[in-house]
Amino acid sequence: MASSPASSYDCSFKVLLIGDSAVGKSSLLVSFVSAAHIDDDIAPTIEQKSMFTLWWLSSKKPAQSARKAGGNARSRRAVQSKGPCPCSLRNLAILAVVAWTFFLYLDFSVISGTAEVSNCGDPCRGRYIYVYDLPPRFNTDIIRDCREAGGRWGDMCAFLSNAGLGRPPHRRRHGRRRSWVCLTNRSAVASAVFVPFYAGFDFLRYQRGYDKATRDAASADLSFWLTVQPQWRRMAGRDHFLVAGRTGWDFRRSGGGGGDANPDRGNGLLLKPAGRNMSLLVLESTLEHGSDFSVPYPTYFHPRSDADVLRWQDRVRGQHRTWLMAFVGAPRPDVPPRIQVRERVIAQCKASSVCAMPGCARSSGSAQCHSPADIMRLFQKATFYLQPPGGDDYYSRTRRSVFDSMVAGCIPVFFHTGTAYEQYPWHLPEDGHLKYSVFIPDADVRRRNVSVEAVLRKIPPATVERMQEEVIMLIPTLLYADPRSKLETIKDAVDVAIDGILDTVARIKNGEQVNCGGPVATDPPNLFAATASRIAPNGSVRAVDQHR
Repeated sequence: MASSPASSYDCSFKVLLIGDSAVGKSSLLVSFVSAAHIDDDIAPTIEQKSMFTLWWLSSKKPAQSARKAGGNARSRRAVQSKGPCPCSLRNLAILAVVAWTFFLYLDFSVISGTAEVSNCGDPCRGRYIYVYDLPPRFNTDIIRDCREAGGRWGDMCAFLSNAGLGRPPHRRRHGRRRSWVCLTNRSAVASAVFVPFYAGFDFLRYQRGYDKATRDAASADLSFWLTVQPQWRRMAGRDHFLVAGRTGWDFRRSGGGGGDANPDRGNGLLLKPAGRNMSLLVLESTLEHGSDFSVPYPTYFHPRSDADVLRWQDRVRGQHRTWLMAFVGAPRPDVPPRIQVRERVIAQCKASSVCAMPGCARSSGSAQCHSPADIMRLFQKATFYLQPPGGDDYYSRTRRSVFDSMVAGCIPVFFHTGTAYEQYPWHLPEDGHLKYSVFIPDADVRRRNVSVEAVLRKIPPATVERMQEEVIMLIPTLLYADPRSKLETIKDAVDVAIDGILDTVARIKNGEQVNCGGPVATDPPNLFAATASRIAPNGSVRAVDQHR
């Protein structure tokens, strides 16, 4: 009667070999069993049954058992030797060497790669970001010839100078990512994946004079490239993000047909398979896709240290403000009358003795609005800044001057909830918007039944002071620090955006439905109602006692 293996052999044990695919684990086992070196590659054994499961060692009846692995032609039959075998100790020693070799391999390659997230004291735990090494056609090739090309797009070289502190901001943030602390070259341990595609520059180079296929070419190519990457398949791209550097509407054009939001400009990046899943950081969100998150427009101030930020806050806090309100911007006579809030605001400012305006707001030919020094000096002398929607009430409700004025310490006056309240969920308070801003419904301004000056004069001085302090405390989150330096304890707009992306990815992993924002339930209360009785019966834009 055949005896059981347990009674026929001195000892038994199992060895588990762990390593990356195609490193030679199966070849090593075949070489050991066959006592010969294997020069040829063995067919892949991924997802097949283990090739060798058990070895029995004995000084009396040594045996080796093997079974075929998924039809692998090189699997061997079990070999048994008859009689005593003096090489059992040698076999045991070889197995020990093999086991320790793979243990050390595991320890220093696999475990070390994940140690950064297993260490509870690691400040980057759960915050690691993996950056794709994209083919150059998606970034460096786009800006290689930044000079004017055939007169179809302007000179962009100025945007790349001074460490990329010019417009649009996405070039700066690609440079800024090199100073992020929590970067990793192992995508498996990353919480988010950054796609350094120069979407804003791609938009600019094909903005005018090109057909839709040309404008969509890079976006379509990028979408295909991303969706075949192993990092994409992990979450279908929901943990990916890129910085688009323009408004969301510039990337919402489907490439043809009636589905185009704006068929005469832009490309369809937001509607490509990749664009629908990953997060896009844009200057203004469309509020329709759930994947384009708004971040502040870049301002004129780029601090290099925490001390720069604190000094600036003290400076704007101590400014003597001689103007009640201010407005910066040129008239837009081509805007349809039904949405001419901007023209009405300019008219009220011109008619007021307490409203400051640069020359560009009085005549479209003036270049004063493009002088950073002049604009910031004006902002620092005004208490309130009037911010009607942009030139088109539908496609652009915000302007860069919103953030420039707040950085200068002005209290913003909004006329549309889409200007700020429905956007910028990471950089502006989600609740309590009236703690830092004033809201006046745009419909009342268009109908000329409200005086903006009268509304602002009605606010008590103590309330104005509290609102101003709220604005000053928001300043750090609206700034983009100089990428050649690093803030220590203060988070700037990039840091806040990264926190928002990481939080978004974490919520998606938890099964939550996450989107970029959306319409507020109701318009916030406004201060206009308290002064309605002061408006002249004939609908004049000037209040009866506006100079009291």
